[in-house]
Amino acid sequence: MPPPDPIYLNDLTIMPGERVLTRLVISRLPSGTLIDVPVHVLRSAVPGPVLLLMGGMHGDEVNGIETIRRMLRRDLLRPTCGTIIAIPIFNIYGFLNFSREVPDGKDVNRSFPGSPRGSLASRVAHRFMREIMPLIDYGVDFHTGGAARANHPQVRCELDVDPVTDALAAAFGAPFTLHAALRPGSLREAAQRLGKRLIVYETGESLRIDDAGVEMAVAGTLRVLHHLGMGPAVPPAAPAGVVCRRHTWLRARFAGLWRSLVQNGDFVQKGQVYGSVADPYGERTVRLESPVSGYVVGLNYMPVVNQGDALLHIGLPV
Repeated sequence: MPPPDPIYLNDLTIMPGERVLTRLVISRLPSGTLIDVPVHVLRSAVPGPVLLLMGGMHGDEVNGIETIRRMLRRDLLRPTCGTIIAIPIFNIYGFLNFSREVPDGKDVNRSFPGSPRGSLASRVAHRFMREIMPLIDYGVDFHTGGAARANHPQVRCELDVDPVTDALAAAFGAPFTLHAALRPGSLREAAQRLGKRLIVYETGESLRIDDAGVEMAVAGTLRVLHHLGMGPAVPPAAPAGVVCRRHTWLRARFAGLWRSLVQNGDFVQKGQVYGSVADPYGERTVRLESPVSGYVVGLNYMPVVNQGDALLHIGLPV
């Protein structure tokens, strides 16, 4: 079997068997300080697929950052064939500012494929598309619930569209797998357009470490490596995950103080009281009944809500 070809990245030639840390220069801060993105490239001497592990697309989503950091620190990313490209923090701007977005206020994950002459978010996306996307075959993009919303550990992908992607999600073995349509401008959409298979893993809430969810992410990534023939066998997920091809948000019908009576991962029956919204003056409390039966896969921890705010994300099992 001939050896794998060199990988060319960031003006470097990375040979089979090499482990390289390179830094993609994205731009400069107004102070003149360079902003660069550290990229780990870990290659086997044996030919095989290229797997992307991406964290910190949104700078305040620390669980993906911590997942990749743990795997690097524990020396778990040693592919038996192929290559792993691991990016712990993609949105350095957001990470520095405890923010989801870059300084122009735009979401990088709605800016793909980007442009070298566009907004800052568009330029960040374009650099990824030019340097990283052509190299990869598969990817796991690690995310976290936004604002004060916490996600129960879950994989998101388009189900029943591509059997290879379905198998990738099943191999990860998250507690829940949700069918999620492609969003315009997302990394997942850009990857699919180029024939790359990418799944999203979500756990916890912004700016807080969800230790259990991070450990599930580490275990799931090792299962994906084994599924792709890039790593040794590892224990299967226990218990088996729940597949939800439909899901819905239950929203606040009134503004006030929100109190949940359920937790992430709970099963809610149709008609069950799952919480209440009360006015802050002690005059009125409204009990909330679920219109559907399903699993709580996302929960709003913000105690003060406005009319229409998302309260519970309910996954509807098959």
